[in-house]
Amino acid sequence: MEIIHQYGAIFLIIAIVFGLFMTWGIGANDVANALGTSVGSGALNVKTAIAVAAIFEFLGALLAGQHVTRTIRKGIIDPGGIESTPEVLVYGMLAALLAAAIWLLIASIKGWPVSTTHSIVGAIVGFGIVGIGFDSVQWSKIGSIVASWVVSPVLGGAAAFVLMMSLQRLILDTPTPLRNAHKWAPVYLFLVGFVVSLVTLIKGLKHLKLELDFTGSLILSVLIGLAVLAVGKARIRRVGVDDTTDQVSQHERVEKIFAPMIIFTACAMAFAHGSNDVANGIGPLAAVYGLVQSGGEVAQKSAVPIWILVLGGAGIVLGLATYGYRVMQTIGRKITDLTPTRAFCATISAALTVILASRIGLPVSTTHIAVGAVIGVGLARGIAALNLAVVTRIIVSWITTLPVAGVLAAIIFFTLKGIFS
Repeated sequence: MEIIHQYGAIFLIIAIVFGLFMTWGIGANDVANALGTSVGSGALNVKTAIAVAAIFEFLGALLAGQHVTRTIRKGIIDPGGIESTPEVLVYGMLAALLAAAIWLLIASIKGWPVSTTHSIVGAIVGFGIVGIGFDSVQWSKIGSIVASWVVSPVLGGAAAFVLMMSLQRLILDTPTPLRNAHKWAPVYLFLVGFVVSLVTLIKGLKHLKLELDFTGSLILSVLIGLAVLAVGKARIRRVGVDDTTDQVSQHERVEKIFAPMIIFTACAMAFAHGSNDVANGIGPLAAVYGLVQSGGEVAQKSAVPIWILVLGGAGIVLGLATYGYRVMQTIGRKITDLTPTRAFCATISAALTVILASRIGLPVSTTHIAVGAVIGVGLARGIAALNLAVVTRIIVSWITTLPVAGVLAAIIFFTLKGIFS
């Protein structure tokens, strides 16, 4: 207790710096999952994508971010053994923030799309083992995370593969792709409106405490989907049907029909991401803030002041603006060649998979789902359409995230303990 009273202000300043660094890493790495397909397909250029994401990520973090966040991220460790020495939790949260941020910096420089959630969880596990004890870690939850390395990309990839095959069969591979686009694009437009509104209502607005259950969200999403369909049909009519033009020209006009759909979806995904994953950066910061304010009382949950949410949103925007383009290039250009139709299938499938997984409680990673969806789109054109070397490097980065973040956190924990104890 005395250490927290003595160094409370210093701990808070360090937590703010480390928290900003961590949210910078989230912006540099994780945000690209929502925007990478838009950039890779040519629907948005990098500067516009960054501007769009900056607005919606910040709004998501500020308006719908968790005002009460679990400070022990996802209940990964039990802090019961350190209630008499709360400064240990301060060292641990600071170590977790810095360790996860360093790993995200390395991954972003390399262009690896890794999970920010897994980064902070791995870091907290590393601190938990050395700071509290091996038994403090909820190992069943770690097993679920390991399982998500397989479950997430497979689900996202399967959904994208099916959607891409349907689009090829109904539109792209037909003798009259433009005419068939006029026929079937409204169905995909409905899917856009439905999925985007559902992911926003469930993932992006859940912290605003809107009294809307899953059935209500489903009904409202169907109505929004129908509204998007009606508005979109009017725009599609402007792209006239001319069966006399060659296939290349028809395909180009089909791609123009699908390009706006990706932008619309990317905005909603950025909002949902800002509202949810900002907690990975501000959760440990909120824990330190709560400990300093309470004089050392250890709590599983802490109220999050608005300034912390603003800090988190600003960090995400800063990371996206400075280094986000590297991971965007990996997602959008290096795994497989993307066009607006392919990017549409990948983005919608990723969003739909996140919704279904959240609903039935499957342990999945949004990052892994997004990468899996891009791989699934590539597989629809055959395995030769994939850059297997890039895919292999991404998978290796996923596997190393937990142990690397954990080891870094353990080292930083002992360093902080040595400085302040």
